[in-house]
Amino acid sequence: MDYFKNLLDVLKIEREEDRNQYRRQTESTSVAERRANGLTWYPIAIRGSEMSRGDYLTVEVERTTHQDVSHQFRSGMPAVFFSNHDPKNDRIEGTISHQSGNRLKITLLTDELPDWSRDGKLGVELLFDDKSYDEMQDALKLANSLSEGPQHRLVKILTGQSSPTFQTDLPPLPIPQLNESQNRAVEKIRAANELAIVHGPPGTGKTTTLVQAIKALLKQDNRKILVVAPSNTAVDLLSEKLHEQGLNVLRVGNPARVSERLMALTLDHKMAEHHLMKEAKKLKKQANEFKNMAHKYKRNFGKAERDQRKALFDEAHRIMKEVGNTEQYIIDDLVAKAQVITATLVGSNQYMIRNLTFYTVVIDEAGQALEPACWIPILKAQKVVLAGDHCQLSPTIKSNEAARKGLSTTLLEKGVALHPEAVSVLEEQYRMHTHIMGYSSQVFYANLLKAHASVAAHSLFPGDSALRFIDTAGCGFDEKLEGTSSTNPEEAALLMKHLTQLVAELGPFYSPQNFPSIAIISPYKQQLAVLNEQLTHAPDLQPYLGKIAVNTIDSFQGQERDIVYISMTRSNADGEIGFLADIRRMNVAMTRARKKLVIVGDSATLASLPFYADFIAYSEKLDAYQSAWEWL
Repeated sequence: MDYFKNLLDVLKIEREEDRNQYRRQTESTSVAERRANGLTWYPIAIRGSEMSRGDYLTVEVERTTHQDVSHQFRSGMPAVFFSNHDPKNDRIEGTISHQSGNRLKITLLTDELPDWSRDGKLGVELLFDDKSYDEMQDALKLANSLSEGPQHRLVKILTGQSSPTFQTDLPPLPIPQLNESQNRAVEKIRAANELAIVHGPPGTGKTTTLVQAIKALLKQDNRKILVVAPSNTAVDLLSEKLHEQGLNVLRVGNPARVSERLMALTLDHKMAEHHLMKEAKKLKKQANEFKNMAHKYKRNFGKAERDQRKALFDEAHRIMKEVGNTEQYIIDDLVAKAQVITATLVGSNQYMIRNLTFYTVVIDEAGQALEPACWIPILKAQKVVLAGDHCQLSPTIKSNEAARKGLSTTLLEKGVALHPEAVSVLEEQYRMHTHIMGYSSQVFYANLLKAHASVAAHSLFPGDSALRFIDTAGCGFDEKLEGTSSTNPEEAALLMKHLTQLVAELGPFYSPQNFPSIAIISPYKQQLAVLNEQLTHAPDLQPYLGKIAVNTIDSFQGQERDIVYISMTRSNADGEIGFLADIRRMNVAMTRARKKLVIVGDSATLASLPFYADFIAYSEKLDAYQSAWEWL
């Protein structure tokens, strides 16, 4: 079917570009550069090792220096264990099986540690993640073959060949803690035979609605539900919320947040608590002892020693096989008891749940999910619930060509366009003052959004305005190009001056402990460096640094702050606004604010795009427009 052939083509383009970028980051760089890029832990020390599934060796390592350098290691990723004495030859590939803090476990494709591991200078480095691409490709191929046959209704509906159906005779079960539009969404999810879509604009309680819908589905027919999302963070949030509602949740994969509560939901933890695990542990210890004995015969070889060594190894392998069977029994038992299984999209194909089928799969944050990855869990189900907001950030795509050829269009967007009858929009938001919400509602949500009474008029202090646009047009604040990124130091200085004044106004109303939270956002990475630099030199802001976060728009997706400042940065005579033209990204930035939104920018440059021209008119109407000239 052309639909899947096209997806396979664009996925291939994306894989190539991703691989080339990875090559550029690793091939000609030193270990220190790769460490700075988050691809390598070096140096590391071995903290322990044990035999694991399939006679492989799992080694636990710790990074001993550079512990605050951020990194990209996550469980499930392919990696290589190496010695820097001879990194070309002294290397063994494996998979990260666990990562937390400055320790990680890597399962190596060998059953014993090599001699070179005793000579120090050890490191672990991420490999290019072909596995995720393979999983996506396999899912698309399978979906393609299913689409040829009559049996898979869901594939036909999602590709637009059939329409979804709904039960009409379900008695409504209103849930008291949900509002009207949230209850409608739950009803739609209950009634759907194949597809329901929850469109949740910012602050409308999408997660709360999903959790209640999952509870309602379990009440209805008590069939196990698979709940997935593109990122570990989103999966963690849902897992915790479902657990708080008293459901038996099994989290497959490694949580991003290492909280006690979450760890208790993971397969590793539940296995460790299982009553049969004591026996398996004892056996494992025995197998490791046999193996250590076998290693003693390594140096002096005669026939007798060789036989002895082989006998010990055989015994260790036999025991590990028994351990494997026990562990598999425990996994099957835990999976059978779980009401909800949670995982990332690609993680939904891990070995413990690979062959399970579900009646319902729920995909959260579907607006940020690559479509090929969505097909991995979808093929395990008869019914899918997509939840997200296609008016916020789309997935990150490395290849512009792949994005242009359709990879940037998500399944959520397609579903909303193809099957409006399956869509429920959540209409009441619990985050923003009406003035902050208004423009976003007008442009993206057909003016459907209402502010809940608890937030509609909330402000930082009596009489404070919730919205400000500070116009730097005519101030001569020209942008500067730094590499590929723009900066605007004078705009940054103006923003800091404004924030300093605001903090002084807030002084009488708040103590430093209960001070409002503040985000300073810029779409441009280099501008963030300028803003951070100026923040450290603003004496009156020092006591409040703990309350101020400076970051990109993408890093605030899904979060909120009391006060948000946006530094638009671009200011030039040609009306060039670059990727500020991505208005969905701007929608995210503007809707992070609860009580006050301050946007600093040059109207002469910005107004070349109707979106900004209309926003400036909107702010004038609310008396929220201010010329930087006057203000200064």
